[in-house]
Amino acid sequence: MSPEELVRDHTVYSCVMGSRAFGLTTGESDTDRRGVFVAPTALYWRFEKPPTHVEGPADEQFSWELERFCELALRANPNILECLHSPLVERIDATGRELLSLRGAFLSQRVHETFVRYARAQSRKLEADVRRHGAPRWKHAMHLVRLLISCRDLLRTGELVLDAGDERERLLALKRGETSWAEAESWIARAAAEADDATLRTPLPAEPDRARVEDFLVRVRRASAAREPGPRDESRPAARVPGTEEARPADRERGTEEARP
Repeated sequence: MSPEELVRDHTVYSCVMGSRAFGLTTGESDTDRRGVFVAPTALYWRFEKPPTHVEGPADEQFSWELERFCELALRANPNILECLHSPLVERIDATGRELLSLRGAFLSQRVHETFVRYARAQSRKLEADVRRHGAPRWKHAMHLVRLLISCRDLLRTGELVLDAGDERERLLALKRGETSWAEAESWIARAAAEADDATLRTPLPAEPDRARVEDFLVRVRRASAAREPGPRDESRPAARVPGTEEARPADRERGTEEARP
């Protein structure tokens, strides 16, 4: 089964991400699509395993196999968690709906480490751009600030909201380069400090509910195995090795007589 077929025929959830999901769309915005597919369980019985992710087949499209997606979400990967909370769902089935019902099981205090660590790594890249070129990549600066605000609010409320809300115009001004780098640096530092402070009173649990997610994954795998044929279709006769033809009834009886004392 090709990667394209996995995405086409086995996607359980797909959504639009990027600026469109964040409420930051402009005339130049692309449409970034992200999705989750479930590789048939029978494919795991072969030496060559199905892919953990597939890029395409459409432009700006990327999909993860369910198990890999869940692993990353349990680790509080920012991109994965945001994918689970997109307001723009394009395709979903019963498995996808159950996946979304588990959104709270993936959330934990780990988001502080992963979101802020990612943001600080991006901040260092922006600082390098300023040293080399005199200015940062403003679009990246905008998304960095947006991520920190999202992390801060998640830690404060226990809910992940993607829409930029009241910060939309200010963020778009940053994207257009209408803010000085000094002002942008101050905003980044303040948002990071607010996220740090929010960890002291966050309603989020210390760890995600791994057992609940694993139970879901096992049930999906079992349901797939029950639907799909195994490595060999049992309705077809097994191939015989030459020289091992099944004995005729008379031969079996003769062999029994010879074996008697």
